[in-house]
Amino acid sequence: MSRENLIQKMLDTVAKLPQHRAAEVADFANYLLFKYDEEMLQKGMEKLMSDGKAFEFLKEEEDLYSPKDLKEKYK
Repeated sequence: MSRENLIQKMLDTVAKLPQHRAAEVADFANYLLFKYDEEMLQKGMEKLMSDGKAFEFLKEEEDLYSPKDLKEKYK
């Protein structure tokens, strides 16, 4: 089913509902849109962080500590 057909089917169905039920559908749709926006924002931030060069210097830095420096090891 195409996006346009799906939207039209949803509109037809919501038009048959009483006012308070149609408002619930609108609230739920707004909730889904909010969650989608948050997800896209999160993915965008992850991409910026992974593509960024802000922490490149850490790759060249030598390790300050080794396992020999541990006083106690977790078993």
